[in-house]
Amino acid sequence: MLRLLKFALVGVAGFLVDAGLLTLINPLVGPYSGRLVSFAAAVFTTWLLNRRLTFADRRGAGPLWREFAAYFAAMAVGGAVNLAVYTLLVTFVAPVAQIPALGVAAGSLAGLIVNFALAHRFVFKTH
Repeated sequence: MLRLLKFALVGVAGFLVDAGLLTLINPLVGPYSGRLVSFAAAVFTTWLLNRRLTFADRRGAGPLWREFAAYFAAMAVGGAVNLAVYTLLVTFVAPVAQIPALGVAAGSLAGLIVNFALAHRFVFKTH
């Protein structure tokens, strides 16, 4: 449970990097290109923090680039789950359509669970 709490706190740091960087570069590159850059920066940040804090006892012996690639892929899956849950709820649940922040919260929770499970099982697995 402590590991999940650390993972969630690192996720907050990732959100701050994502939102902050997007805010800075949006006027220069636009919201879509900016989001690609900010998402990549957030994933890199959370990978570093999760390696150091959340999964410090599970760092692998393989090359760092391979670990990062696996982490990036896992976070992309969680991001897709987040977006899918949000989209389904906003589309089919009237109260969520009226208050989309509820969909954001549900999507974020679903994405967090998927991201943690993938990071725990496949990226920072015990060797």
